[in-house]
Amino acid sequence: MVSIWLNSLVSGTVVSGAAYFAGGNTGSLVATVDKFAFGLDSRTTLGTGLSAATSYLAGAANSGTAAYFGGGWTGARTDTVDKFAFSDDGRSTLGTGLSAATYYLAGAANSGTAAYFAGGDA
Repeated sequence: MVSIWLNSLVSGTVVSGAAYFAGGNTGSLVATVDKFAFGLDSRTTLGTGLSAATSYLAGAANSGTAAYFGGGWTGARTDTVDKFAFSDDGRSTLGTGLSAATYYLAGAANSGTAAYFAGGDA
């Protein structure tokens, strides 16, 4: 399971925020994405999960815009990158995935500039 945190700002005041947790293994691989609202301590399971049931994936975020979950294990290594827009929690799968099918990787971001996925087992 991978997590992403988000805080939304309006005129310098935090009006909403959430943590996103995706994928994992509960005895079988899962595609679930759960969103926890910070202000309410409530969980919502997004209607659209990952594009495939995946574990050992990595995550990064463009704060206020979108979460990116990349790579992982779907029964084989994968190069897929799924993007979840914070505005509507909608998922799109990027046409350009990772440079190699990789799992056990790490993700980081320079918010507003780029997401980086590195390391892992290719």
